[in-house]
Amino acid sequence: MISHRRSVYLTSFFVTMLLCWLPTIALPAIALPAIAQTSSAPPSKLGTISGSVVDESGRPLPNARIMLRPLGSMEPESINTTTDREGRFELGGLKPVSYQIFAFLQGYALRVLDGTQPGACRIGDFVTLTLTKGGVITGTVTNQTGEPIVGVNVRALMVHVTSHLPYPYNSIGLADLTDDRGIYRIYGLPEGTYVVWAGGGGESRYTTNIDPFDSDVPTYAPASTRETAQEIIVRAGAETTNVDIQYRGGSGHTISGRALGPDGNQPLQFAINLVSADGPSWGTTSFQGPADRGFMLQGVDDGDYNIVAISYRQDGEFMLSPATQIKVRGADVSGVELIVQPLSSVAGRVVLEETRATECSDKQRPAFTETLISAQSNAPETSAGISSFLWPTANADETGNVLLKNLQPGRYYFTTRYFAKDWFLKSLSIVPSETGKPLDVARTWTTVKPGDRLKGLTITLSHGAASLRGQIALSKGETLAEKLYAYLVPAERERADDPLRFYGETVTAEGKVALNNLAPGRYWVFARRATNESVLPLAKLRSPDATTYRARLRREAETVKAEIELKPCQKLTDVKIRLRID
Repeated sequence: MISHRRSVYLTSFFVTMLLCWLPTIALPAIALPAIAQTSSAPPSKLGTISGSVVDESGRPLPNARIMLRPLGSMEPESINTTTDREGRFELGGLKPVSYQIFAFLQGYALRVLDGTQPGACRIGDFVTLTLTKGGVITGTVTNQTGEPIVGVNVRALMVHVTSHLPYPYNSIGLADLTDDRGIYRIYGLPEGTYVVWAGGGGESRYTTNIDPFDSDVPTYAPASTRETAQEIIVRAGAETTNVDIQYRGGSGHTISGRALGPDGNQPLQFAINLVSADGPSWGTTSFQGPADRGFMLQGVDDGDYNIVAISYRQDGEFMLSPATQIKVRGADVSGVELIVQPLSSVAGRVVLEETRATECSDKQRPAFTETLISAQSNAPETSAGISSFLWPTANADETGNVLLKNLQPGRYYFTTRYFAKDWFLKSLSIVPSETGKPLDVARTWTTVKPGDRLKGLTITLSHGAASLRGQIALSKGETLAEKLYAYLVPAERERADDPLRFYGETVTAEGKVALNNLAPGRYWVFARRATNESVLPLAKLRSPDATTYRARLRREAETVKAEIELKPCQKLTDVKIRLRID
């Protein structure tokens, strides 16, 4: 909700760009060879996703806004509704693809426990989303003589998170205009550590609030630059008071220049994104239209920044300029030139491999359109806050073809999510054009250079997956630790460093664990307390450069000496899982 007194602003450049100025363009169909091995079931009919929104006590939350988006979609459309008096919702007429669902309610924030994030859902699912009462930061803004400053926007930005928030919750910030007493009150904040500033613009320029202080240098609480800003800890449902700001005033600097297309002269629309390169993150965005001679960013304080330009192509892909470093030292910066270049892509297909095992009676195949493939980069975000929002994720089409677009130069490995209980991920391979020989990309990074159009990625799903349900076995007097993870580690020597044969899952507070889509074979099973390296166990286990980590897990598993053998389509229950004590 956006009003004169209260505004929700999008710090995500990507979201801002899509919602504010990008046209709605239908993505073209991708023509790839049909899959000969096996086809999935015929496309199913349209369906429904329903659910409820509750608070941390389980009470229903009416009038919450629900937003549903196809996972990996780069188009701006979303499907929206609100919860009824019982906190329930229903969205119908949905295609059989993977979706991501979000709930928003003024004054509330997403509840994230143990790093768990909302995952993919599909038609037929009932989804429960939990929101918690947000925290509050309040204070006054005064000038050097102590008089209140009226009508200045005050923004809060999270700089340290208690639990990592998934997109788009990590892209929403809050702002408030000071009243006639100079008082502001920002509420609905997720738990975390924040900095607060007045004036100086920032991404909140996309609110309906007209702020005459946008061109000023931002003043951080208590009367600081961003390097010395006070850090404010916010707890769920708690109010942090007396976060006062003595406004320093003073005009900020400008950064100006022009953005160009690859050939240097075609008329394009550009968004220009500037973020601080050090200290608490601050950023602002400007636009350059086809008829504009350039761009200008105002209210910039002294410091180091990264700046990029981005443009949307008619074929549904983006073009991005390399991040340029800008140093502002007491003067305006002009003459910045940003040349966008096409991003890269990887094309491939999903292959289904049947089994003749008599134990496998369930013949239901994964639906290609519900199979989600993502490219995970090993590089930190460097393109001025862009890479988190140009996410290279896509559903396969009805024949299993997949196209991962908008990859920035770097190294990637591929992850797959699908819905089919008796199938497992058998292999990931790609055929480089230079050699023509398949390369195991589960074990090695795939290097993507600027403008690459890689082909030949093959994701093989095999029938015959097993599953395991277990309980942590405690010794007398032993209690469950706060965070435990259970692991399956391959016992077969030839599988010792096959990343796709390592599995990990969070243990519940009751000491239970469920592991699904397991490849048949011999494993050691054990549990261990969480460490800094095991916050996201599956992601860590599957990374190509986690060889040392996997080897250490095998050594630990050997000391526990708890081996199991999984047969095709076997469903083990009541497995006692021993806890390894460091």
